[in-house]
Amino acid sequence: MYTAEEDELSPFYGREYSEFEFSNTVYNYYIHPQWDDIDSNTLYIKILFVDYDYNFGIIELMGEWNDAIENDIQTLKRNIIDLLIAKRIYKFILIGENILNFHSDDDAYYEEWYEDIKEEGGWIAAINVPEQTQHDFKKARITHYISFLEDEKWRTFNPMHFFEKIDNEMIDR
Repeated sequence: MYTAEEDELSPFYGREYSEFEFSNTVYNYYIHPQWDDIDSNTLYIKILFVDYDYNFGIIELMGEWNDAIENDIQTLKRNIIDLLIAKRIYKFILIGENILNFHSDDDAYYEEWYEDIKEEGGWIAAINVPEQTQHDFKKARITHYISFLEDEKWRTFNPMHFFEKIDNEMIDR
């Protein structure tokens, strides 16, 4: 079983988690301490799986994605994504069921992310983002860089089969 804190190439390598000390919040509600803080006040992530041979990562997100005030895309890109790209991760599956809101600003970091991975055949797929949140991403024209897909049964797949399924869908686009 993959755990980012045990993966020597992970941005979260060596991190220790408490099961009992809750300190991070979203909308003043405490969240489970195993969600990773990326230096955003409103957005947390969990790297669920990374395969360095097949060059993909699965990342779950939770909270409010706020580019307007927090510039969360810059924080995510600089603190996590750039480190993964440096380790040859070019295909990103973002699980977005718990993205509560999206507030857009500039799309420059999305474009940069896309440019960083496209020549390696990379892509960014966001899975199960709530409809109202997808609407906000689409309104900001982020869909030029991120594809929005639905797969309610994603948890039933092992990571490699899930990646293959999403990879095939992205190839067909």
